[in-house]
Amino acid sequence: MPKNFMLEVKDGDVTGALRGFLKSLLEKGLLDALLTPAAVPSGKNVVQTLVEDIGRIDHVDPLAPVMPVNSAKIVSSLTRTGAPGKKIGVVLRSCELRALNELVKLKQADLTNLVLIGVDCFGTYSVQDYAEAGVSTDAFLKNASGDGDAKIRLACRVCRYPAPLNADLTIGLIGMDLNRELLIGGETPEGERLLEALGIEGNAATAKRDDAVAKLAAAREKEKGEFLKQAAAELGGLPSMLAALSSCVACHNCRVACPICYCRECLLDSPTFTQWEADKYLEWADRKGALRLPADSLLFHLVRLNHMGASCVACGLCEDACPNGIEVFKLFGLGGAKVQQLFDYLPGRSLEDELPLTAFKEKEFKNFEL
Repeated sequence: MPKNFMLEVKDGDVTGALRGFLKSLLEKGLLDALLTPAAVPSGKNVVQTLVEDIGRIDHVDPLAPVMPVNSAKIVSSLTRTGAPGKKIGVVLRSCELRALNELVKLKQADLTNLVLIGVDCFGTYSVQDYAEAGVSTDAFLKNASGDGDAKIRLACRVCRYPAPLNADLTIGLIGMDLNRELLIGGETPEGERLLEALGIEGNAATAKRDDAVAKLAAAREKEKGEFLKQAAAELGGLPSMLAALSSCVACHNCRVACPICYCRECLLDSPTFTQWEADKYLEWADRKGALRLPADSLLFHLVRLNHMGASCVACGLCEDACPNGIEVFKLFGLGGAKVQQLFDYLPGRSLEDELPLTAFKEKEFKNFEL
């Protein structure tokens, strides 16, 4: 059974209590460094920051309700060429943890010498909305609870996994009286070892949090069902899809923001798709009567969806990255959900789950048998 304890929150300072816990992991030498969000000087955004100086922990903001980057990409950059020589604690939301597991399966990240610290997630604002809201992390946690805030990103409102999966340590917020306490859980042998090394004993009851997580997940499941139904209606057929993507300028920002798109050199940026003689464009224009430029924007999205649909964790950062406000999350959320349903696959659920397109199962797709 996982080891759990309640971390005392004094004077409603949730962020301060969590900083103190993280600082204790560094002070006792249980971690050598910590990768966690920290506020920029303006206070209008956070950036993932690798912290070794214990004094700098006082400036981190691990629970800030904004996610400018899916941090699985950051971990991939840190570990792609090999495991770090020091032990690093990594603070991640559920969608980031699941994306990281997918990248590990794709040989794009290494979990050696990492301690995964998962945090409950009520949802996040877009970077722009977070800057405009000017809300403190503690105020958000106590008053919004995510599900009732209309400015929370759509991807968060339809996320069925507000609690982290596969973390070594879990920071439990949902269902907690955050004026008094939050839950710290050791979910793996490594997580339990760290809590024991801190001298923490006892096993706090988790039924209240478990019930609250289940209730929030059920509400989001319902909203996701409505979202997918609407997306299917809006994107049904080629004309509808072309209309939805009509303002795409082929900037490929969505690909850059996606934690699952990992290719060092993207085929869609290669000369095969980007370098044609002028006469070729004229030939196409003559054949069709007119040619939309940049060309192949629909092909770009369909190829990308084919590439990463099975591993899409629906973080929604593809849509946040679009300069023209295209609702690309509808396309990728819908496409990913359908592919994952076909294979009965939840990306990031477990490192033991084989990637659908790398494994053959005799019982798959019986309705297609000859």
